[in-house]
Amino acid sequence: MRFVHAIEGLSLWTGRAFGWCILILTLSVSYEVFVRYVLNAPTVWAFDMMIQMYGALFLMCGAYALAQDTHVRADVVYRLFPVRVQATLDFVLYFLFFFPGIIALVWYGYEIASDSWRYKEVSFNSPASIQIYFFKSLIPLAGGLLAIQGIAELVRCIFAMRSGVWPERLADVKETEDLLTDVDLDAIRAVSPGKK
Repeated sequence: MRFVHAIEGLSLWTGRAFGWCILILTLSVSYEVFVRYVLNAPTVWAFDMMIQMYGALFLMCGAYALAQDTHVRADVVYRLFPVRVQATLDFVLYFLFFFPGIIALVWYGYEIASDSWRYKEVSFNSPASIQIYFFKSLIPLAGGLLAIQGIAELVRCIFAMRSGVWPERLADVKETEDLLTDVDLDAIRAVSPGKK
């Protein structure tokens, strides 16, 4: 599983790095609201920067979400299946839907990015004519990271089909509900030390 964890490590690092876009977005929106409504002096760059930061966050955190198994999943019936059936379904669906979609994302993303670089594209919405070809380069890059993480997910499926147990993921964050449940269980154990 070192191979899978190495890929997950890359996805986690990328997600954490681009997660800082949230702070930049928060600060820039707050700044824009203050200068626009308090000082009556709106900026010409804030709108484009916010769109580009959100786009970068959305694109580059996809592999992170896949590595953490946090993408939206309609698992009402899926979670009732044994692990081997879940892994087989995931394995087949990765080939039927995930990888064709990722190939399209990388292929057309590369075409979009290369055209944007060729024309030195600027934002048509911006009075500041902010260059956007750098950010369009993130489209095929994000697709490549998703493809690499998808390969790790296939290896994870193969392991689960053989063993009947899902391999451990590299943990990054926990849901608040899980944290509260853990704290509650620890408090109960502390009160009644002989029971588990």
